Amino acid sequence: MTEQKYTLRTVTLENLNLEAVYEGYREDTPDALPTPWDIGRAQSALVALEDAGQIEGEVIDVGCGLGDNAIFLASRGYRTTGVDGSANAIDECRKRARAQGLDVEFAVANAATLDGFEDRFDTVVDSALYHCLNEENQRSYVAALHRATKPGARLHLFCFAKEMRPAFPVLQRISEQNLRETVGKLWNITSLKPALYDTNLTPEILGQLTGKAPRTDLELDEQGRILSQVWQLTAERID
Repeated sequence: MTEQKYTLRTVTLENLNLEAVYEGYREDTPDALPTPWDIGRAQSALVALEDAGQIEGEVIDVGCGLGDNAIFLASRGYRTTGVDGSANAIDECRKRARAQGLDVEFAVANAATLDGFEDRFDTVVDSALYHCLNEENQRSYVAALHRATKPGARLHLFCFAKEMRPAFPVLQRISEQNLRETVGKLWNITSLKPALYDTNLTPEILGQLTGKAPRTDLELDEQGRILSQVWQLTAERID
């Protein structure tokens, strides 16, 4: 069997053009870069949170990407809304939800404002959006989450950590200080710890994309896919 070779479309791991990435889901491009976060299911860490009773009430998944986390939560009985800035991503979300026969609200929205979603949600899920924002937008985003939620709401946030070596090149990494000063201004951080984040990359694919020999120091899941270290933050809304 010939080894699969991947090309990068018009994107790189360091500077992802998300609309270009999601446009690929409309096309038949078998040689395209595997979308690192498209694992075809919910993040394991989020499943663990739900199993532990850490998800409550009405949920918003901000920066929902391809929708698998929101779809999972809907399958567990939560009224769930997924929002993303990419119309192409939202189209794919709706397609995946329909395929599973689940009722999930998906909408194109600006995470820095979340206009039209005020005073509504009990739980927020951020699965790797925060580290895509610059510092100004991070502050606006944290305030928007506060406006979009009800008193007593809970936030679960995953982001690449400045204090931990990334498994692959990323847009930026977030420090503990950033999270405590920015998120902590409006949310009482109850837990901040390292966690593992599922990806759709193997060391071999990563080696092809970076032009380097596959790394042997990476933690892998049972399918041989890379697990990346991230911050896992849980916080409660300051009322």
